[in-house]
Order: sequence, then C-alpha cells, then structure tokens
Amino acid sequence: MKEPSHVDLVGVGLNAVDTLIAVPRFPARGSKVDSPSIKISAGGQVATSVVACQRWGLRTRYVGKLGDDGGGALHQKEFAQAGVEPRSIVVPGVVSHQSYILVDSDGERTVVCRHDPKLTIQPDELEREWIINARALLVDGYDTKAAIAAATWAREAGIPVIADFDEAYPGIEYLMKVVDYLIVSRNFPERICGERDLKHSLPELQRRFGCSLVAATLGTGGVLGWDGERFYRSQAYRLPVTDTTGAGDIFHAGFIYGLLNGWPLPRQLDFACAAAALNCTGTGARGGIAMVEEIEKLMGSSERYE
Repeated sequence: MKEPSHVDLVGVGLNAVDTLIAVPRFPARGSKVDSPSIKISAGGQVATSVVACQRWGLRTRYVGKLGDDGGGALHQKEFAQAGVEPRSIVVPGVVSHQSYILVDSDGERTVVCRHDPKLTIQPDELEREWIINARALLVDGYDTKAAIAAATWAREAGIPVIADFDEAYPGIEYLMKVVDYLIVSRNFPERICGERDLKHSLPELQRRFGCSLVAATLGTGGVLGWDGERFYRSQAYRLPVTDTTGAGDIFHAGFIYGLLNGWPLPRQLDFACAAAALNCTGTGARGGIAMVEEIEKLMGSSERYE
C-alpha cells in the first residue's frame, strides 16, 4: 500500500450499514406497525463525519474495519464517490456493523445496533503515519484501545484530537486524557462524573481531563460548551425535521470544519448547529448534508429554538 498523503482530517472509528425503517409511531411492546418505507444507506459516527468534511472541500482519511460483505462494499463505494482516502481493514467472513433505525413521524430515531467483535480495531493494526499526516484526528471511542494509540500519536505530533462520545465504553477515561475537544451527547457527562447539571458536569470534566473544550449536544436545545473560563451556548436552528439520524455526526463535522478554518468558537458552534439542522431535513445519516453556502445562509436566519 502506498504511503499516506497529507490530509486535513483523519477519522478512526465506527462505520455502519443503516437500515432506516419509517414508522407512524414508536411501536408498543408486542404490537405490529406498518412501515411506509425502508431504506438502506451508509452511516456510522466517524465515517459520516469524514464524508461530510470531504464534501465541504477538506481532504480526509478514514480508518476502520469492514466485513467482506455487501455492507463493506457499500462503504468502499461511498468513500470512493466522496473522495475519502480509505485505510480500511477488511475481515473475511464477517458481517459489517449494522444499525436498525426506527424513525417516527416526528423524525426522532431509535437505534438497535449489531457489532461483531472481530471488527474491533486493535492498536497494532494502526499505522502511525495514517494519523500524524493530518491536521486533526476524530475518534468516537468504540475502538477504545486503538483510539488511545491514535490520539497519543496525534498529541505527540501537536495534532488536535476531537472526540464524539455517546457511550462510556470501558477504558474511555484513559482516552479522554488525550482529547482536546470533547463533544458528547447530553447524558454522557453524568455517566462519567455523576452530576446531572451540565453547568457543573462540563467544568468538572474539563478540570479532570484537561480538555481545551468540553461540550454537550442537546438536540433542539443546541449545544452548551465550557472552555475553562466561560460557557458558550448556540441555539439549534428550527427547520422541518424528517430524520434526526446522523445529526450528531454532522455537528462534529461542522465543528471540525470551523476549527480547521480558524474560526472563533461561537462561529464554529453555530456552523455545526446549522449543518446538523439541515441534515435532519433529509433521510439517513448523510441524507441532508448541505453545501457550505447553504449552511452559512441558514446561519443568517433567526429561526432558532428558544
């Protein structure tokens, strides 16, 4: 395999084949519900963020494991079409990561995942050059040991590490010590420090792990961040919602895009919120990835949730 090129973003983490099942309402236990549509598309936290950044003009690399099935072929096709440089490890005889997603009439999604342990990335399967030939690293914590190795290399090379966490995987606190921008789901801080109030838990996480920024995404509540000195709040943009799948992934992509363009933090958060809102107007994790000009146009709008 040829030497890796220099890229703007390298992502190490999850991909998934999403089966999106539209339902008129969330099914009651033991009930039957007719679905008006079922769609299969590529998703996964890091994989989706990387694809979005590539579409916005950044050069990207994705590092992850795939099965040798149709799902793996779908991801390879998506990366090729987007222009992402894949460093994919294909595992013979294994089914790629699967997500079965129920999307109700309000666009809210409920996810059931299937992950084969054979698709867990091991640290010795990574190449240091994949990581250090980049301007930023994104990890999601699922492959915790590999993410720690990658983040450590990035730190040593002076490359910022961005984290997208929604689960407290075993060993994730060791990973958090080598993260610069910790952007998590709303319930994650409580799982780590036992404090429900974000105005207490975010500063506690920042003090404990020394991150430059700790932030929590809040759905229609936007995002709340703490940089060690003050809180930053960006409200979510109000648009018709079709499907919230991938909103957090696109938020992280938007944040990274602003970071690598040297924007001030409030503009980074606003851009990320606008990009996430627009993605929710489409179907699937990548169904509503808008162009930069469309995102910036929305940023000029006052249509936000209170």
